[in-house]
Amino acid sequence: MSEAAINQLLKRSGYDGRATGHGFRHTMSTTLHEQGYRSEWVETQLAHVDKNSIRGTYNHAQYLEGRREMLQWYANHLDALSCGAAEISIKGRECAQ
Repeated sequence: MSEAAINQLLKRSGYDGRATGHGFRHTMSTTLHEQGYRSEWVETQLAHVDKNSIRGTYNHAQYLEGRREMLQWYANHLDALSCGAAEISIKGRECAQ
């Protein structure tokens, strides 16, 4: 899905001028780095190219297990924020009481 499609969806949802697709990527990157997740996992998830041209040429690792864990944490974090929880429930989808 293109950035233009995401931005059009946000505009039609009433968020024009208040949110952008790139802004969500920025927020996710910042949050995951603050939580100590490996930069390689975050950057690969965001489809960023490794700035080290040698490493970028030879390293084709996908870090799938680590990214799965990281994205599950982030999904649980967003669930907790959506219901005003101060903590993330271990189960994830439920709001902590």
